[in-house]
Amino acid sequence: MKGLDKLTTTDLSAWIQQAKTQAERGQVCDRIPLLAKAYPGWFAVHICCESGKTISFGDTACVFPLMSVIKPFSLLYLLEHLGAETVFGWVGVEPSDAPFNSLEQLVSDRGRPRNPMINSGAITLSDKLPGKDASDRTFLFCQWLNQLAGCQLRLDEVMLASVRLTRSTANQAIANYLAEAGHLENIETALDTYEQICCLSGRVEDLALLGKLLACENGCLSAQNRRIVNAVMLTCGLYEASAQFAVRVGLPMKSGIGGGLVAIVPGEGAIACYSPGLDNIGNPVGAIAFVEALAQELQLSIFG
Repeated sequence: MKGLDKLTTTDLSAWIQQAKTQAERGQVCDRIPLLAKAYPGWFAVHICCESGKTISFGDTACVFPLMSVIKPFSLLYLLEHLGAETVFGWVGVEPSDAPFNSLEQLVSDRGRPRNPMINSGAITLSDKLPGKDASDRTFLFCQWLNQLAGCQLRLDEVMLASVRLTRSTANQAIANYLAEAGHLENIETALDTYEQICCLSGRVEDLALLGKLLACENGCLSAQNRRIVNAVMLTCGLYEASAQFAVRVGLPMKSGIGGGLVAIVPGEGAIACYSPGLDNIGNPVGAIAFVEALAQELQLSIFG
């Protein structure tokens, strides 16, 4: 029996208590008014295994916006539709030691985004999604994910309105620079698409089902594209802390400022957590503490 399959809810409850204690050190994102309303003590986990076994625990009815957790899936979508050569003509795969919304990093790299997990890379890829306008692109992308993963993501219009109300000046500056460097066709469509896909929302179970797409063989997806996305997540998915957690946890992971985190256990399944308290980098404190405990106890690291 594989590591994830050995799990019991008794194991989980102890690790969750531990993670919740850690989570108290986090701060809920206050840049977006609606995100600021999240209760810092919420914690949910859903694990889905290749075998079909699932375990859920905590505040699993909470609906939250995926925010940056959507980035690996927009990369996967474009790899499937356009191929790696085209996609990596637009963005790199190098880790960044600057914050996820750093304009300085983009300027020093002469306008070529380091990787698809930071905002410059994700905004560039949003500009390339198939569809006639931002809403059409978001609809087609969301539909593709729901059909493929069997999840029920939907665009949270209220959250989107809150994001638009306080549009990030950093993202606006990044988009302007990308356009100057010739990387965007349409600044407004790119930003609008990016904001919309970040507001695709669901429960922790939906996020685990998305993760399972990357973890397990799937007749609909290329194994090579899954490997590419997992590799980029491992080295870039937690921003400046990616290398640290590659060593401590050894799993491809992606976080979002909405409090979501997905961890991929290749060949076994996916672990999704929701914990809105963030550290100063923008990663959910409780969720990372939980996945770290789980990975060490069950020896889940991909490095054996």
